[in-house]
Order: sequence, then C-alpha cells, then structure tokens
Amino acid sequence: MISQQLLLAFIVFALVNLYTPGPNNVMLMTSGLNFGLRRTWPHIAGVTIGFAFLVAVVGLGMGAVFTSYPLLQSILKYAGAAYLVYLAFLIARSGPPDTQQDSSRRPFTFWEAALFQWINVKGWIIAAGTVTTYAAFAIYPWNIVAMVTLLLVFALSSALTWTLFGTSLQILVRSPRAVRIFNWIMAALLLASLYPVLTGR
Repeated sequence: MISQQLLLAFIVFALVNLYTPGPNNVMLMTSGLNFGLRRTWPHIAGVTIGFAFLVAVVGLGMGAVFTSYPLLQSILKYAGAAYLVYLAFLIARSGPPDTQQDSSRRPFTFWEAALFQWINVKGWIIAAGTVTTYAAFAIYPWNIVAMVTLLLVFALSSALTWTLFGTSLQILVRSPRAVRIFNWIMAALLLASLYPVLTGR
C-alpha cells in the first residue's frame, strides 16, 4: 500500500533540497560558465548517479553505521568541509580557461563528481532525511527503488538546470576580469554553504 501523502511530501522535500544552492549546484554552475554544457556532462552524470547510489546505500543499511559510530559522521563532516575549502580556493584563483597557463585546468570527471558525493555533507543530510523520514510510503525494498529512481530524475534535472544557468551567463560574463569576479563569488558561496553544516543550524 502506497501512502500518497508521504510520497508527495518526499517529492517536495527532494525538489527543495536538490534545487537550492549547495556545493554540487554551485560547482555545476561554475563549470557551466567556465567550460560549457558539453564539457560539464561527465560532472552532471557523476553528481546524478553518485548521489542516487549514495541514497541506495544508505537505504540498504549503511546509515545505521553512522548512527552506531557518530565519530565517523564527524570525521566525514570535517573532511568534507576541508575539501570544500580547497575547492573554493581553486575556483577563486582560476580565470577563464583560454587564459590559463595551466593546461591541467578542466571540469570534474565522472568519477571525481561521483566520489565527491561521499564527502558532500548536504548530500548525506538529504540521503539520511530521505530514508529516515519518508521511506514508509511503501514497503521495503520497493520504497528504496522508488526513491532512488525519483532522485535520479530530480538530481539530473537540477544538475542540468544549474549548469545551463551557468552557460547562459557566458553571454553576460565575457571579459577575463568578469569571469574571475564570478569565480570569486562562487567560491564565497561554496564557503557559505558550509555555515549550516558546521554550526548545526
């Protein structure tokens, strides 16, 4: 028996959390501006599939490990925060790709984006909230299958939306200086996304 009210509540929860600014969305928008949609596709796929896989693993029982060993959750939180600070630094110091002396500048690969989900604290919060609060809308394991399927669709649409928003800014942000300013702002937003995580608010 499916609880339609609980399923609708889950859909609202998922859409709000996936479309609001967070590390994934800020980085996708930045990649869209700097590299365009075609070069950002592996990043989009990595975020989408990596996040859905994370939810599946949590739904199949790994979330209980963090409940039993809260120290692991703290380690994850601060390791993820440190990596986001590093990413913010890289974004802030970068300019337009065609003016870069460093040929290693490139968008995230599929695996980099997928593995990033395991230290993305916002992703863990959404995954845990999904499984602990909304899983009762259907019987196990069909509830997990339904949630992961819906999250694949929602995460893909969100990732595309943020990337296309970034690519649309290419019309406005043309000069190397404007791109650098945009990157500084995105780096600041990435750091700001850590505030609720580190303060617990």
